[in-house]
Amino acid sequence: MRRSFAFLASLLALSPFGTAAQTAPAAAPPAAPTRMVDADPALWVVRDRDTTIYLFGTIHVLKPGLSWFDEAVKKAFDRSDTLVLELVMPDPAAMQALVMNTGFTTSGPTLTEKLPEPYRAAYTDALKSLGIPPAALDRAKPWTAAINLSLLPVLKLGYDPNQGPEHVLAAAAAAEHKPVIGLETAAQQFGYFDSLAEPLQIRFLEMTVRDLPKTGSEIDRMVSSWSKGDPDALGRTLNEGMIEQPEIGKVLLSDRNARWATWIAERMKKPGTVFIAVGAGHLAGGQSVQVWLRKHHLKAVRVRY
Repeated sequence: MRRSFAFLASLLALSPFGTAAQTAPAAAPPAAPTRMVDADPALWVVRDRDTTIYLFGTIHVLKPGLSWFDEAVKKAFDRSDTLVLELVMPDPAAMQALVMNTGFTTSGPTLTEKLPEPYRAAYTDALKSLGIPPAALDRAKPWTAAINLSLLPVLKLGYDPNQGPEHVLAAAAAAEHKPVIGLETAAQQFGYFDSLAEPLQIRFLEMTVRDLPKTGSEIDRMVSSWSKGDPDALGRTLNEGMIEQPEIGKVLLSDRNARWATWIAERMKKPGTVFIAVGAGHLAGGQSVQVWLRKHHLKAVRVRY
């Protein structure tokens, strides 16, 4: 699952696929935690004389019971004038239309027919295991099916986008009347996937189906690394799929990190304090946002707490 979830985590905050979440088999409500478990995820800061920008890596879905929005993270957020996320969600109707217009097709072979013969049975079995009729995604593009198959098992395990940092931070910003802006739009994000050549999309789906049995152990390991503030371990897990398929990694990871670093460099020219929260995979590894910032002669310093 590390590879398929890596692609998903690198691009989407999961909640854009609300349609997928709505079709997921209902998970048993998690038991109320007896105590909150402390988590200390990684935080960086870039600053000059009159500008401060915090960089916070997120895991887009979490279970209840993790205490992370406190200590240095909460202080950084409270000091900030603006919250910046990968994406500011459009309204549900607009998102639904975008999903249907971008992620599905009305002609040509069905998705099952596009898959190489050795993968068809495994793909059909994966759909059935998640309670999805095999025909439900027949008109989906391969990347759409891959994202749904990445997300739905995670939801079944009790992970919840509403517990994820993006949701929590956005709610806090709304309560405090802080502006919230997105580095990208939903149309841009879907466009990254949709621009991939169909053989790459099919490969992405094959990897997702292959790795489904690892879903629970992989996401648990990601959350553990994130909670411990270990970006190197988290990055190795999240970005492994990018190494296996470098063409996809360029589109979904390194190119976007470079653009975000340029955005930060431009924002540093204006005074103020900004809190940026993006998927943790973007803040780890040799193509991280921090690495790209060096090309702009900017240094991101880890906040120790």
